[in-house]
Amino acid sequence: MQKGIGRLAAAVALGFAMVSAAMAQSSAGETLQSVIDDHWAWTLKESPVFATSLGVRDYDDTLGSRSLENYEAGQEKLKAFIERLEAIDTDALSADEQINHELLLLDMRNDVEAAQFGAKYLLMTNRNGPHTFIAGLHNRLPFFTRADFESYVARLNDVPRYLEEAKERLRAGVEAGWTQPCIAMNGVEDSMRFHVVDDVEESVFVKPFAKQPSTVSNRDWRRLKKAGEEAVEDKVIPALKSFADFYAEEYGPACREDIGASTFPNGGADYYAYRARFFTTTDMTPDEIHELGLSEVARIRSEMMDIIEEVDFDGDFKAFQEFLRTDPQFYAQSVDELVAVTSVISKKADGEMPKLFTRLPRMPYTVKPVPDAIAEGTTTAYYERPAGDGSRAGVYRINTSLLNQRPLYELEALTLHEAVPGHHLQIAIAQELTLPNFRKYGGFTAFTEGWGLYAESLGLDIGFYDDPYSNFGRLSYEMWRACRLVVDTGMHAKGWSKQQAIDFMAENSALSMHNIEAEVNRYITWPGQALAYKIGELKMKELRARAAKTLGEDFDLRRFHDALLENGGVPLTVLEAKIDRWIEAEKTNR
Repeated sequence: MQKGIGRLAAAVALGFAMVSAAMAQSSAGETLQSVIDDHWAWTLKESPVFATSLGVRDYDDTLGSRSLENYEAGQEKLKAFIERLEAIDTDALSADEQINHELLLLDMRNDVEAAQFGAKYLLMTNRNGPHTFIAGLHNRLPFFTRADFESYVARLNDVPRYLEEAKERLRAGVEAGWTQPCIAMNGVEDSMRFHVVDDVEESVFVKPFAKQPSTVSNRDWRRLKKAGEEAVEDKVIPALKSFADFYAEEYGPACREDIGASTFPNGGADYYAYRARFFTTTDMTPDEIHELGLSEVARIRSEMMDIIEEVDFDGDFKAFQEFLRTDPQFYAQSVDELVAVTSVISKKADGEMPKLFTRLPRMPYTVKPVPDAIAEGTTTAYYERPAGDGSRAGVYRINTSLLNQRPLYELEALTLHEAVPGHHLQIAIAQELTLPNFRKYGGFTAFTEGWGLYAESLGLDIGFYDDPYSNFGRLSYEMWRACRLVVDTGMHAKGWSKQQAIDFMAENSALSMHNIEAEVNRYITWPGQALAYKIGELKMKELRARAAKTLGEDFDLRRFHDALLENGGVPLTVLEAKIDRWIEAEKTNR
Protein backbone atom coordinates (compact mmCIF):
# COMPACT_ATOMS: atom_id res chain seq x y z
CA MET A 1 0.00 0.00 0.00
CA GLN A 2 2.72 2.43 0.95
CA LYS A 3 4.58 1.49 -2.19
CA GLY A 4 1.38 2.15 -4.17
CA ILE A 5 0.92 5.52 -2.51
CA GLY A 6 4.56 6.30 -3.16
CA ARG A 7 4.19 5.43 -6.80
CA LEU A 8 1.00 7.50 -7.01
CA ALA A 9 2.69 10.47 -5.32
CA ALA A 10 5.64 10.16 -7.67
CA ALA A 11 3.31 9.99 -10.65
CA VAL A 12 1.38 13.04 -9.46
CA ALA A 13 4.63 14.91 -8.85
CA LEU A 14 5.87 13.93 -12.30
CA GLY A 15 2.57 15.02 -13.81
CA PHE A 16 2.77 18.42 -12.12
CA ALA A 17 6.35 18.75 -13.31
CA MET A 18 5.36 17.91 -16.87
CA VAL A 19 2.44 20.34 -16.77
CA SER A 20 4.65 23.06 -15.31
CA ALA A 21 7.27 22.50 -17.99
CA ALA A 22 4.61 22.55 -20.69
CA MET A 23 3.14 25.74 -19.26
CA ALA A 24 6.58 27.34 -19.11
CA GLN A 25 7.26 26.34 -22.71
CA SER A 26 3.84 27.54 -23.81
CA SER A 27 4.32 30.81 -21.96
CA ALA A 28 7.78 31.25 -23.44
CA GLY A 29 6.45 30.35 -26.88
CA GLU A 30 3.59 32.85 -26.56
CA THR A 31 6.06 35.51 -25.48
CA LEU A 32 8.23 34.75 -28.48
CA GLN A 33 5.19 34.85 -30.72
CA SER A 34 4.14 38.20 -29.28
CA VAL A 35 7.56 39.64 -30.10
CA ILE A 36 7.42 38.18 -33.61
CA ASP A 37 3.93 39.58 -34.13
CA ASP A 38 4.78 43.00 -32.75
CA HIS A 39 7.98 43.20 -34.77
CA TRP A 40 6.17 42.25 -37.97
CA ALA A 41 3.41 44.80 -37.36
CA TRP A 42 6.09 47.46 -36.86
CA THR A 43 7.90 46.31 -40.02
CA LEU A 44 4.76 46.74 -42.10
CA LYS A 45 4.09 50.18 -40.63
CA GLU A 46 7.65 51.23 -41.51
CA SER A 47 7.32 49.74 -45.04
CA PRO A 48 3.80 50.69 -46.14
CA VAL A 49 4.25 49.95 -49.86
CA PHE A 50 5.49 46.47 -48.98
CA ALA A 51 2.51 46.12 -46.63
CA THR A 52 0.13 46.90 -49.48
CA SER A 53 1.78 44.21 -51.62
CA LEU A 54 0.95 41.70 -48.87
CA GLY A 55 -2.69 42.78 -48.73
CA VAL A 56 -2.30 44.86 -45.55
CA ARG A 57 -4.08 48.12 -46.38
CA ASP A 58 -3.68 50.05 -43.13
CA TYR A 59 -1.04 52.43 -44.52
CA ASP A 60 -2.24 52.92 -48.08
CA ASP A 61 -1.94 56.70 -48.05
CA THR A 62 1.82 56.96 -47.42
CA LEU A 63 5.19 56.02 -48.88
CA GLY A 64 6.81 55.73 -45.46
CA SER A 65 9.57 57.86 -44.01
CA ARG A 66 13.16 58.48 -45.06
CA SER A 67 13.95 60.93 -42.28
CA LEU A 68 16.88 60.52 -39.92
CA GLU A 69 14.56 61.11 -37.00
CA ASN A 70 12.43 58.15 -38.01
CA TYR A 71 15.57 56.05 -38.52
CA GLU A 72 16.84 56.84 -35.02
CA ALA A 73 13.43 56.12 -33.52
CA GLY A 74 13.50 52.79 -35.34
CA GLN A 75 16.84 51.95 -33.75
CA GLU A 76 15.37 52.48 -30.31
CA LYS A 77 12.45 50.27 -31.24
CA LEU A 78 14.83 47.53 -32.39
CA LYS A 79 16.79 47.71 -29.14
CA ALA A 80 13.54 47.28 -27.22
CA PHE A 81 12.65 44.22 -29.32
CA ILE A 82 16.10 42.78 -28.68
CA GLU A 83 15.65 43.20 -24.92
CA ARG A 84 12.33 41.36 -25.11
CA LEU A 85 13.89 38.50 -27.07
CA GLU A 86 16.90 38.23 -24.76
CA ALA A 87 14.57 37.91 -21.77
CA ILE A 88 12.98 34.75 -23.18
CA ASP A 89 14.10 31.40 -21.76
CA THR A 90 15.17 29.68 -24.98
CA ASP A 91 15.54 26.32 -23.23
CA ALA A 92 11.76 26.24 -22.89
CA LEU A 93 11.23 26.74 -26.62
CA SER A 94 10.71 24.05 -29.22
CA ALA A 95 13.42 23.43 -31.83
CA ASP A 96 11.51 25.44 -34.45
CA GLU A 97 10.90 28.27 -32.01
CA GLN A 98 14.59 28.36 -31.12
CA ILE A 99 15.43 28.87 -34.80
CA ASN A 100 12.84 31.65 -35.06
CA HIS A 101 14.30 33.26 -31.97
CA GLU A 102 17.86 32.96 -33.26
CA LEU A 103 17.10 34.37 -36.70
CA LEU A 104 14.98 37.30 -35.53
CA LEU A 105 17.57 38.22 -32.95
CA LEU A 106 20.35 38.02 -35.54
CA ASP A 107 18.35 40.18 -37.96
CA MET A 108 17.86 42.90 -35.40
CA ARG A 109 21.39 42.77 -34.01
CA ASN A 110 22.70 43.19 -37.55
CA ASP A 111 20.57 46.30 -38.00
CA VAL A 112 21.74 47.77 -34.71
CA GLU A 113 25.38 47.04 -35.53
CA ALA A 114 25.00 48.72 -38.91
CA ALA A 115 23.72 51.84 -37.19
CA GLN A 116 27.08 52.27 -35.45
CA PHE A 117 28.51 53.33 -38.79
CA GLY A 118 27.46 56.00 -41.26
CA ALA A 119 25.74 53.65 -43.69
CA LYS A 120 22.41 55.20 -42.71
CA TYR A 121 23.40 58.10 -44.96
CA LEU A 122 23.94 55.95 -48.05
CA LEU A 123 20.44 56.02 -49.49
CA MET A 124 21.70 55.64 -53.05
CA THR A 125 23.88 53.28 -55.04
CA ASN A 126 24.66 53.53 -58.73
CA ARG A 127 21.59 51.32 -59.30
CA ASN A 128 18.97 52.33 -56.76
CA GLY A 129 17.78 55.21 -54.65
CA PRO A 130 14.67 57.08 -53.51
CA HIS A 131 14.01 58.15 -57.11
CA THR A 132 14.00 54.57 -58.46
CA PHE A 133 11.73 53.49 -55.61
CA ILE A 134 9.24 56.15 -56.68
CA ALA A 135 9.57 55.27 -60.36
CA GLY A 136 8.85 51.61 -59.62
CA LEU A 137 5.62 52.15 -57.70
CA HIS A 138 3.44 51.10 -60.63
CA ASN A 139 5.23 47.73 -60.64
CA ARG A 140 4.91 47.16 -56.88
CA LEU A 141 1.26 47.96 -56.22
CA PRO A 142 -2.02 46.22 -57.13
CA PHE A 143 -4.42 47.96 -59.55
CA PHE A 144 -7.73 46.11 -59.43
CA THR A 145 -10.17 48.16 -57.36
CA ARG A 146 -11.16 51.76 -56.73
CA ALA A 147 -9.32 51.59 -53.38
CA ASP A 148 -6.13 50.55 -55.20
CA PHE A 149 -6.22 53.64 -57.41
CA GLU A 150 -7.17 55.95 -54.54
CA SER A 151 -4.18 54.61 -52.62
CA TYR A 152 -1.91 55.20 -55.62
CA VAL A 153 -3.10 58.80 -56.02
CA ALA A 154 -2.50 59.44 -52.32
CA ARG A 155 1.03 58.10 -52.65
CA LEU A 156 1.72 60.22 -55.73
CA ASN A 157 0.77 63.25 -53.66
CA ASP A 158 3.14 62.04 -50.93
CA VAL A 159 6.19 62.02 -53.24
CA PRO A 160 7.40 65.60 -52.45
CA ARG A 161 7.46 64.92 -48.71
CA TYR A 162 9.22 61.59 -49.22
CA LEU A 163 11.95 63.02 -51.45
CA GLU A 164 12.48 66.04 -49.19
CA GLU A 165 13.17 63.70 -46.28
CA ALA A 166 15.60 61.76 -48.44
CA LYS A 167 17.40 64.98 -49.40
CA GLU A 168 17.82 66.01 -45.78
CA ARG A 169 19.24 62.63 -44.88
CA LEU A 170 21.67 62.75 -47.81
CA ARG A 171 22.71 66.26 -46.75
CA ALA A 172 23.53 64.91 -43.32
CA GLY A 173 25.67 62.29 -45.05
CA VAL A 174 27.57 65.00 -46.88
CA GLU A 175 28.31 66.70 -43.56
CA ALA A 176 29.42 63.41 -42.01
CA GLY A 177 31.66 62.47 -44.96
CA TRP A 178 29.53 59.42 -45.85
CA THR A 179 28.82 59.82 -49.56
CA GLN A 180 29.24 57.57 -52.56
CA PRO A 181 32.45 57.67 -54.64
CA CYS A 182 32.32 59.97 -57.67
CA ILE A 183 33.78 57.49 -60.12
CA ALA A 184 31.01 54.94 -59.62
CA MET A 185 28.01 57.28 -59.87
CA ASN A 186 28.29 58.44 -63.47
CA GLY A 187 24.87 58.46 -65.12
CA VAL A 188 22.85 58.42 -61.90
CA GLU A 189 21.62 61.97 -62.48
CA ASP A 190 20.34 60.90 -65.90
CA SER A 191 18.20 58.20 -64.27
CA MET A 192 16.68 60.89 -62.04
CA ARG A 193 15.86 63.26 -64.90
CA PHE A 194 14.56 60.47 -67.12
CA HIS A 195 11.12 60.83 -65.53
CA VAL A 196 11.04 64.64 -65.65
CA VAL A 197 8.86 64.93 -68.76
CA ASP A 198 6.93 67.85 -70.26
CA ASP A 199 3.89 65.83 -71.27
CA VAL A 200 2.27 64.03 -68.34
CA GLU A 201 0.79 61.48 -70.76
CA GLU A 202 4.34 60.27 -71.44
CA SER A 203 5.10 59.74 -67.76
CA VAL A 204 5.60 56.24 -66.39
CA PHE A 205 3.52 57.33 -63.40
CA VAL A 206 0.28 57.43 -65.42
CA LYS A 207 0.70 53.87 -66.72
CA PRO A 208 -1.80 52.45 -64.21
CA PHE A 209 -4.45 54.72 -65.75
CA ALA A 210 -3.99 53.35 -69.26
CA LYS A 211 -6.94 50.97 -68.97
CA GLN A 212 -10.06 51.19 -66.85
CA PRO A 213 -10.73 48.06 -64.75
CA SER A 214 -14.25 46.63 -64.88
CA THR A 215 -14.43 46.98 -61.09
CA VAL A 216 -14.26 50.80 -61.24
CA SER A 217 -17.26 52.83 -62.37
CA ASN A 218 -16.96 55.35 -65.19
CA ARG A 219 -17.56 58.24 -62.81
CA ASP A 220 -14.92 57.08 -60.33
CA TRP A 221 -12.50 56.34 -63.15
CA ARG A 222 -12.73 59.86 -64.58
CA ARG A 223 -12.20 61.32 -61.12
CA LEU A 224 -9.26 59.08 -60.24
CA LYS A 225 -7.53 59.45 -63.60
CA LYS A 226 -7.77 63.23 -63.41
CA ALA A 227 -6.52 63.24 -59.81
CA GLY A 228 -3.62 60.97 -60.76
CA GLU A 229 -2.57 63.09 -63.72
CA GLU A 230 -2.75 66.25 -61.61
CA ALA A 231 -0.64 64.62 -58.89
CA VAL A 232 1.98 63.58 -61.43
CA GLU A 233 2.10 67.02 -63.06
CA ASP A 234 1.91 69.15 -59.90
CA LYS A 235 3.69 66.98 -57.34
CA VAL A 236 5.73 64.08 -58.72
CA ILE A 237 7.54 65.67 -61.67
CA PRO A 238 8.50 68.87 -59.80
CA ALA A 239 9.70 66.81 -56.83
CA LEU A 240 11.84 64.58 -59.05
CA LYS A 241 13.30 67.63 -60.79
CA SER A 242 14.11 69.15 -57.40
CA PHE A 243 15.75 65.91 -56.32
CA ALA A 244 17.85 65.77 -59.50
CA ASP A 245 18.86 69.42 -59.01
CA PHE A 246 19.89 68.62 -55.44
CA TYR A 247 22.03 65.76 -56.70
CA ALA A 248 23.68 67.92 -59.36
CA GLU A 249 24.28 70.93 -57.15
CA GLU A 250 24.93 69.44 -53.70
CA TYR A 251 25.38 65.71 -53.48
CA GLY A 252 27.31 64.99 -56.66
CA PRO A 253 29.99 67.64 -56.00
CA ALA A 254 30.45 66.25 -52.47
CA CYS A 255 31.17 62.72 -53.65
CA ARG A 256 34.26 60.91 -52.37
CA GLU A 257 37.42 60.52 -54.41
CA ASP A 258 38.40 57.30 -52.58
CA ILE A 259 36.43 54.21 -53.55
CA GLY A 260 37.15 51.84 -50.66
CA ALA A 261 34.73 51.41 -47.77
CA SER A 262 37.74 51.28 -45.47
CA THR A 263 38.36 54.97 -46.22
CA PHE A 264 35.06 56.08 -44.73
CA PRO A 265 35.61 58.30 -41.66
CA ASN A 266 35.37 56.91 -38.14
CA GLY A 267 35.84 53.19 -38.59
CA GLY A 268 35.64 52.47 -42.30
CA ALA A 269 37.73 49.29 -41.99
CA ASP A 270 35.48 48.01 -39.21
CA TYR A 271 32.47 48.87 -41.35
CA TYR A 272 33.71 46.73 -44.23
CA ALA A 273 34.61 43.83 -41.93
CA TYR A 274 31.04 44.02 -40.62
CA ARG A 275 29.68 44.02 -44.17
CA ALA A 276 31.76 40.92 -45.01
CA ARG A 277 30.36 39.08 -41.98
CA PHE A 278 26.83 40.28 -42.67
CA PHE A 279 26.70 39.26 -46.32
CA THR A 280 28.48 35.92 -45.95
CA THR A 281 26.97 34.92 -42.56
CA THR A 282 30.46 33.71 -41.63
CA ASP A 283 33.36 35.00 -39.56
CA MET A 284 35.67 35.10 -42.57
CA THR A 285 37.94 38.14 -42.76
CA PRO A 286 38.41 40.18 -45.95
CA ASP A 287 41.90 38.68 -46.31
CA GLU A 288 40.57 35.12 -46.08
CA ILE A 289 37.86 35.89 -48.61
CA HIS A 290 40.40 37.45 -50.97
CA GLU A 291 42.60 34.34 -50.89
CA LEU A 292 39.60 32.06 -51.43
CA GLY A 293 38.69 34.14 -54.46
CA LEU A 294 42.15 33.81 -55.96
CA SER A 295 42.02 30.04 -55.47
CA GLU A 296 38.62 29.79 -57.17
CA VAL A 297 39.76 31.97 -60.07
CA ALA A 298 42.69 29.62 -60.72
CA ARG A 299 40.48 26.51 -60.60
CA ILE A 300 37.83 27.92 -62.95
CA ARG A 301 40.45 29.29 -65.33
CA SER A 302 41.78 25.76 -65.78
CA GLU A 303 38.30 24.47 -66.70
CA MET A 304 37.89 27.32 -69.17
CA MET A 305 41.12 26.34 -70.89
CA ASP A 306 39.73 22.82 -71.35
CA ILE A 307 36.80 24.24 -73.35
CA ILE A 308 39.09 26.41 -75.48
CA GLU A 309 40.93 23.23 -76.41
CA GLU A 310 37.64 21.41 -77.03
CA VAL A 311 36.53 23.91 -79.71
CA ASP A 312 40.00 23.87 -81.36
CA PHE A 313 40.41 27.61 -81.07
CA ASP A 314 43.63 28.84 -82.63
CA GLY A 315 44.81 31.29 -79.98
CA ASP A 316 45.35 31.90 -76.29
CA PHE A 317 42.87 32.76 -73.53
CA LYS A 318 43.00 36.49 -74.27
CA ALA A 319 42.35 35.92 -77.96
CA PHE A 320 39.39 33.66 -77.13
CA GLN A 321 37.94 36.36 -74.88
CA GLU A 322 38.23 38.90 -77.69
CA PHE A 323 36.56 36.43 -80.05
CA LEU A 324 33.62 36.00 -77.68
CA ARG A 325 33.28 39.73 -77.06
CA THR A 326 33.30 40.77 -80.70
CA ASP A 327 31.97 38.03 -83.00
CA PRO A 328 28.40 38.92 -84.13
CA GLN A 329 27.27 35.27 -83.97
CA PHE A 330 27.16 35.55 -80.17
CA TYR A 331 24.83 38.56 -80.01
CA ALA A 332 21.14 39.16 -80.66
CA GLN A 333 20.36 41.47 -83.56
CA SER A 334 17.20 42.86 -81.99
CA VAL A 335 15.47 43.24 -78.64
CA ASP A 336 12.79 40.79 -79.80
CA GLU A 337 15.45 38.16 -80.49
CA LEU A 338 17.02 38.57 -77.06
CA VAL A 339 13.63 38.33 -75.34
CA ALA A 340 12.63 35.33 -77.47
CA VAL A 341 15.80 33.36 -76.76
CA THR A 342 15.49 34.13 -73.04
CA SER A 343 11.84 33.06 -73.02
CA VAL A 344 12.60 29.73 -74.71
CA ILE A 345 15.34 28.97 -72.17
CA SER A 346 12.96 29.89 -69.34
CA LYS A 347 10.26 27.58 -70.63
CA LYS A 348 12.70 24.72 -71.13
CA ALA A 349 13.90 25.15 -67.56
CA ASP A 350 10.31 25.12 -66.27
CA GLY A 351 9.79 21.68 -67.77
CA GLU A 352 12.89 20.22 -66.11
CA MET A 353 12.09 21.26 -62.54
CA PRO A 354 10.45 17.94 -61.50
CA LYS A 355 13.84 16.32 -62.02
CA LEU A 356 15.31 18.53 -59.29
CA PHE A 357 12.48 19.00 -56.75
CA THR A 358 9.43 17.25 -55.39
CA ARG A 359 7.90 20.57 -54.35
CA LEU A 360 7.37 23.41 -56.81
CA PRO A 361 5.87 26.88 -56.16
CA ARG A 362 2.34 27.79 -57.23
CA MET A 363 3.25 31.36 -58.17
CA PRO A 364 4.42 31.86 -61.79
CA TYR A 365 6.95 34.33 -63.16
CA THR A 366 7.28 36.37 -66.34
CA VAL A 367 10.10 37.84 -68.42
CA LYS A 368 10.26 41.63 -68.87
CA PRO A 369 12.91 44.17 -69.91
CA VAL A 370 14.80 46.29 -67.38
CA PRO A 371 13.22 49.81 -67.35
CA ASP A 372 14.86 52.15 -69.85
CA ALA A 373 15.61 54.74 -67.17
CA ILE A 374 18.22 52.55 -65.51
CA ALA A 375 19.11 49.96 -68.17
CA GLU A 376 22.46 51.27 -69.40
CA GLY A 377 23.85 51.78 -65.91
CA THR A 378 22.66 48.62 -64.26
CA THR A 379 23.47 44.94 -64.39
CA THR A 380 22.54 42.47 -67.10
CA ALA A 381 19.44 41.10 -65.30
CA TYR A 382 17.68 40.87 -61.96
CA TYR A 383 14.62 39.35 -60.30
CA GLU A 384 11.60 40.93 -58.60
CA ARG A 385 9.75 38.76 -56.09
CA PRO A 386 6.00 38.09 -56.49
CA ALA A 387 3.51 39.98 -54.35
CA GLY A 388 2.75 38.23 -51.10
CA ASP A 389 -1.00 38.59 -51.66
CA GLY A 390 -0.83 36.80 -55.00
CA SER A 391 -1.68 39.89 -57.04
CA ARG A 392 1.59 39.98 -59.02
CA ALA A 393 3.82 37.27 -60.44
CA GLY A 394 7.57 37.19 -60.07
CA VAL A 395 9.50 39.10 -62.74
CA TYR A 396 12.75 38.11 -64.40
CA ARG A 397 14.12 41.40 -65.77
CA ILE A 398 16.55 41.21 -68.66
CA ASN A 399 18.62 44.15 -69.87
CA THR A 400 17.77 44.87 -73.51
CA SER A 401 20.01 47.91 -73.89
CA LEU A 402 23.37 47.76 -75.70
CA LEU A 403 22.71 44.45 -77.41
CA ASN A 404 26.33 44.09 -78.46
CA GLN A 405 27.19 43.77 -74.76
CA ARG A 406 24.64 41.00 -73.96
CA PRO A 407 26.11 37.71 -75.29
CA LEU A 408 23.71 34.88 -76.00
CA TYR A 409 26.11 32.24 -74.67
CA GLU A 410 25.53 33.61 -71.14
CA LEU A 411 21.74 33.38 -71.29
CA GLU A 412 21.36 29.81 -70.01
CA ALA A 413 23.35 30.47 -66.85
CA LEU A 414 21.69 33.87 -66.40
CA THR A 415 18.19 32.45 -66.73
CA LEU A 416 18.79 29.50 -64.40
CA HIS A 417 20.08 31.99 -61.81
CA GLU A 418 17.32 34.60 -61.98
CA ALA A 419 14.27 32.46 -62.77
CA VAL A 420 14.19 28.69 -62.18
CA PRO A 421 15.68 26.82 -60.47
CA GLY A 422 17.20 30.04 -59.09
CA HIS A 423 15.64 33.09 -57.49
CA HIS A 424 12.03 32.66 -58.53
CA LEU A 425 11.75 29.07 -57.41
CA GLN A 426 13.53 29.65 -54.09
CA ILE A 427 11.74 32.88 -53.19
CA ALA A 428 8.29 31.76 -54.35
CA ILE A 429 8.61 28.55 -52.33
CA ALA A 430 9.73 30.53 -49.27
CA GLN A 431 6.61 32.68 -49.49
CA GLU A 432 4.45 29.54 -49.39
CA LEU A 433 6.14 27.93 -46.37
CA THR A 434 4.54 27.70 -42.94
CA LEU A 435 6.99 30.11 -41.35
CA PRO A 436 6.79 33.45 -39.58
CA ASN A 437 6.41 36.31 -42.05
CA PHE A 438 9.82 37.75 -41.26
CA ARG A 439 11.32 34.52 -42.60
CA LYS A 440 8.95 34.16 -45.57
CA TYR A 441 9.78 37.60 -46.88
CA GLY A 442 13.25 38.07 -45.45
CA GLY A 443 16.35 35.95 -45.64
CA PHE A 444 20.11 36.16 -45.82
CA THR A 445 22.00 37.16 -48.95
CA ALA A 446 24.53 34.32 -48.65
CA PHE A 447 21.66 31.86 -48.93
CA THR A 448 19.61 33.67 -51.57
CA GLU A 449 22.48 34.53 -53.90
CA GLY A 450 24.38 31.38 -53.02
CA TRP A 451 21.34 29.45 -54.18
CA GLY A 452 21.16 31.51 -57.38
CA LEU A 453 24.76 30.65 -58.27
CA TYR A 454 24.31 27.02 -57.22
CA ALA A 455 21.22 26.91 -59.45
CA GLU A 456 23.35 27.81 -62.46
CA SER A 457 25.33 24.60 -61.97
CA LEU A 458 22.11 22.56 -61.87
CA GLY A 459 21.86 23.07 -65.62
CA LEU A 460 24.44 20.29 -65.87
CA ASP A 461 21.93 17.93 -64.22
CA ILE A 462 19.03 18.73 -66.58
CA GLY A 463 20.46 18.96 -70.09
CA PHE A 464 21.69 22.53 -70.39
CA TYR A 465 25.16 23.67 -71.53
CA ASP A 466 25.43 21.04 -74.25
CA ASP A 467 26.96 23.72 -76.49
CA PRO A 468 30.60 24.37 -75.51
CA TYR A 469 30.16 28.14 -75.82
CA SER A 470 27.17 28.06 -73.49
CA ASN A 471 29.21 25.94 -71.09
CA PHE A 472 31.98 28.51 -71.32
CA GLY A 473 29.32 31.10 -70.48
CA ARG A 474 28.46 29.10 -67.37
CA LEU A 475 32.11 29.05 -66.33
CA SER A 476 32.44 32.73 -67.14
CA TYR A 477 29.52 33.46 -64.82
CA GLU A 478 31.07 31.34 -62.09
CA MET A 479 34.36 33.13 -62.71
CA TRP A 480 32.53 36.43 -62.45
CA ARG A 481 31.43 35.52 -58.91
CA ALA A 482 34.90 34.26 -57.98
CA CYS A 483 36.39 37.52 -59.25
CA ARG A 484 33.95 39.36 -57.01
CA LEU A 485 35.63 37.88 -53.95
CA VAL A 486 38.92 39.28 -55.17
CA VAL A 487 37.90 42.71 -56.45
CA ASP A 488 35.39 43.57 -53.70
CA THR A 489 37.92 42.86 -50.97
CA GLY A 490 40.65 44.37 -53.15
CA MET A 491 38.88 47.72 -53.46
CA HIS A 492 37.39 47.92 -49.99
CA ALA A 493 40.17 46.40 -47.87
CA LYS A 494 43.37 46.42 -49.90
CA GLY A 495 43.43 49.80 -51.61
CA TRP A 496 42.75 48.64 -55.17
CA SER A 497 41.70 51.25 -57.73
CA LYS A 498 38.62 50.88 -59.92
CA GLN A 499 40.86 50.24 -62.91
CA GLN A 500 42.67 47.43 -61.10
CA ALA A 501 39.32 45.77 -60.45
CA ILE A 502 38.23 46.19 -64.07
CA ASP A 503 41.53 44.80 -65.36
CA PHE A 504 41.33 41.75 -63.08
CA MET A 505 37.79 40.91 -64.23
CA ALA A 506 38.61 41.57 -67.88
CA GLU A 507 41.64 39.30 -67.68
CA ASN A 508 39.79 36.37 -66.17
CA SER A 509 36.19 36.43 -67.45
CA ALA A 510 34.43 36.64 -70.81
CA LEU A 511 32.07 39.37 -69.61
CA SER A 512 31.72 42.34 -71.94
CA MET A 513 33.63 45.45 -70.94
CA HIS A 514 30.41 47.38 -70.41
CA ASN A 515 29.11 44.73 -68.03
CA ILE A 516 32.42 44.66 -66.19
CA GLU A 517 32.40 48.39 -65.57
CA ALA A 518 28.75 48.35 -64.50
CA GLU A 519 29.49 45.52 -62.10
CA VAL A 520 32.58 47.18 -60.60
CA ASN A 521 30.56 50.37 -60.05
CA ARG A 522 27.98 48.23 -58.27
CA TYR A 523 30.60 46.73 -55.94
CA ILE A 524 32.01 50.17 -55.15
CA THR A 525 28.64 51.57 -54.08
CA TRP A 526 27.38 48.36 -52.38
CA PRO A 527 30.33 47.11 -50.29
CA GLY A 528 30.34 43.43 -49.38
CA GLN A 529 27.17 42.32 -51.16
CA ALA A 530 29.16 40.71 -53.96
CA LEU A 531 30.82 38.35 -51.48
CA ALA A 532 27.64 36.44 -50.74
CA TYR A 533 27.31 34.53 -54.01
CA LYS A 534 30.43 32.36 -54.08
CA ILE A 535 30.52 31.82 -50.31
CA GLY A 536 26.94 30.55 -50.33
CA GLU A 537 27.35 28.44 -53.46
CA LEU A 538 30.50 26.73 -52.17
CA LYS A 539 28.73 25.79 -48.94
CA MET A 540 25.77 24.31 -50.84
CA LYS A 541 28.06 22.28 -53.10
CA GLU A 542 29.96 21.10 -50.03
CA LEU A 543 26.73 19.96 -48.37
CA ARG A 544 25.58 18.18 -51.55
CA ALA A 545 28.89 16.31 -51.78
CA ARG A 546 28.69 15.37 -48.10
CA ALA A 547 25.15 14.05 -48.44
CA ALA A 548 25.93 12.12 -51.63
CA LYS A 549 29.02 10.52 -50.11
CA THR A 550 27.29 9.57 -46.85
CA LEU A 551 24.09 8.24 -48.40
CA GLY A 552 25.58 6.62 -51.50
CA GLU A 553 22.94 5.01 -53.69
CA ASP A 554 20.23 6.25 -51.32
CA PHE A 555 21.03 9.89 -52.06
CA ASP A 556 18.02 11.56 -53.68
CA LEU A 557 18.91 14.89 -55.30
CA ARG A 558 15.29 16.04 -55.32
CA ARG A 559 14.83 15.42 -51.61
CA PHE A 560 18.17 17.10 -50.89
CA HIS A 561 17.03 20.23 -52.71
CA ASP A 562 13.71 20.16 -50.87
CA ALA A 563 15.65 20.03 -47.61
CA LEU A 564 17.85 22.98 -48.66
CA LEU A 565 14.80 25.15 -49.33
CA GLU A 566 12.29 24.07 -46.70
CA ASN A 567 13.39 26.61 -44.08
CA GLY A 568 13.63 29.66 -46.32
CA GLY A 569 16.78 31.76 -46.53
CA VAL A 570 18.88 31.06 -43.43
CA PRO A 571 22.50 31.73 -42.40
CA LEU A 572 24.96 29.18 -43.72
CA THR A 573 25.68 27.83 -40.22
CA VAL A 574 21.97 27.14 -39.69
CA LEU A 575 21.75 25.55 -43.15
CA GLU A 576 24.68 23.24 -42.46
CA ALA A 577 23.21 22.06 -39.17
CA LYS A 578 19.87 21.48 -40.88
CA ILE A 579 21.40 19.36 -43.68
CA ASP A 580 23.48 17.35 -41.21
CA ARG A 581 20.26 16.48 -39.36
CA TRP A 582 18.60 15.61 -42.67
CA ILE A 583 21.46 13.28 -43.62
CA GLU A 584 21.14 11.45 -40.29
CA ALA A 585 17.40 11.13 -40.75
CA GLU A 586 17.88 9.75 -44.26
CA LYS A 587 20.33 7.16 -42.92
CA THR A 588 17.82 6.10 -40.29
CA ASN A 589 14.99 5.82 -42.82
CA ARG A 590 16.88 3.59 -45.27
